[in-house]
Amino acid sequence: MTTPQAPSKTLPRHVQVAVIGSGFAGIGTAVALRREGIEDFVVLERSDSVGGTWRDNTYPGCACDVPSHLYSFSFAPNPEWSHVFSRQPEIRAYLERVTDDFGVRPHLHVDTELVSGAWDDTALLWRLETNRGALTADVVVSGCGGLVEPHLPEVPGVESFQGPAFHSARWDHDVDLRGKRVAVIGTGASAIQFVPEIQKTVGSLIVFQRTPPWIVPRHDREITDRERSLFRRVPAAQAAARNGIYWLRELNLLSFTRGGPLRKAATKEAVKNLEGAISDPVLRAKLTPDYEIGCKRVLLSNDYYPALAQPNVEVVTTGVTEVRARSVVDGDGVEHEVDVIVYGTGFRVMDIPVAHHLTGREGRTLAQEWADSGTEAHRGTAVAGFPNLFLLLGPNTALGHSSVVFMIEAQIHYVMEALKTAQASGARAVEVRRKAQDLYNRALQRQLDSTVWNRGGCRAWYRDGDGKNFTLWPTHTFTFRKQTARFDAEAYELRVPAGGPAQAAEQVPA
Repeated sequence: MTTPQAPSKTLPRHVQVAVIGSGFAGIGTAVALRREGIEDFVVLERSDSVGGTWRDNTYPGCACDVPSHLYSFSFAPNPEWSHVFSRQPEIRAYLERVTDDFGVRPHLHVDTELVSGAWDDTALLWRLETNRGALTADVVVSGCGGLVEPHLPEVPGVESFQGPAFHSARWDHDVDLRGKRVAVIGTGASAIQFVPEIQKTVGSLIVFQRTPPWIVPRHDREITDRERSLFRRVPAAQAAARNGIYWLRELNLLSFTRGGPLRKAATKEAVKNLEGAISDPVLRAKLTPDYEIGCKRVLLSNDYYPALAQPNVEVVTTGVTEVRARSVVDGDGVEHEVDVIVYGTGFRVMDIPVAHHLTGREGRTLAQEWADSGTEAHRGTAVAGFPNLFLLLGPNTALGHSSVVFMIEAQIHYVMEALKTAQASGARAVEVRRKAQDLYNRALQRQLDSTVWNRGGCRAWYRDGDGKNFTLWPTHTFTFRKQTARFDAEAYELRVPAGGPAQAAEQVPA
């Protein structure tokens, strides 16, 4: 485990760029800024170290479901990955190394949480308040994704449980589960990783499942010493491995967007995985999805099904209606006495905290803007009414088939191009035009309408209450990279202060 850093140094009063968050998006942005010769920036991190979701999620078995050589920065290949699919400690350590190797550490301010940020339309800058003081910034880049704030089920009595209870993203390692009666509520991507781990030691395990996921085998293995040695000596070999993984993933995308033989093959593989591990017909029926594969996130595991088949595990599919002081009540009214509850219920994807903290040109927060118009952005990055704000991992940039780090790098390139365009034109503010944003999102939603994510017959966190898919990119990732290869200045309003850039700079507090 990485040792937390010492408290940050004093915040500057003004910076050119303020980056919020220090996961892949925040660290990647900081590296790009330095490469562009921009040193006047800060990275504000509310926790005590870098890593984002790979710092926060420390549950047993936590690992990535995208191969390591692709789930990493293109500019910082790591020849030392131990497995095809890296474990959480390795990914967190990788981000710490990138932070140091690329000179980001001096710009990092840990234990520094954004309290509020308001756009000043006179001075053309952002006024930020943090728990450690105030500062202003010409530009704000948010590296806060949707998998940040844990979501707890809205079930009566959740607060009344008298035993240990925690979300998987806030795992309490002080709680000894050996021999305990444990309830797991939720069966998403995190649960299928930690359930097999805790099943080995708990006394009994009750898994409350709302909807069964499609699960295919995770073709994981240790990367051999010979392979690692080759990658160290011949970087091109690792680049070739990365490219092979990338194009295979892009091919697999067609099973989500076009269906046909590829989707049938994926379904066949998932059914074989289930039938090979679960012989009990009753349990197998409970675990068989009734929607098309891909409609919800397809999960990877070799040990989840075998764990559920063990005699100390029970799968309940009638839902949870109440939590009591020492028990959980299912949809049939059956009371299950438990000692510990673990919530594997995902995140507040539609309600990220940073959206409540940033107030735009019209005096509304980003959360209010999205509540009225729907969660959307231009190129997944810029929102009308919020000048000089760029969102990484913004609306419709998540993926159902490949590495989101690829998308992050494409967005970072787009932001750098925006900064260069503003500098070249003398503009102090860039704001996407609402018409351009609307046209972009209408076309995007039309593309999504033909995919399994919108037509697969399931209820998924990809979509809001109105059925709008606000999370996923609808096609190949290289298409997104092409769209973000240049900054489309024609879609933006570039504003130069009446007194010119020099006069605007004088309005910044000294």
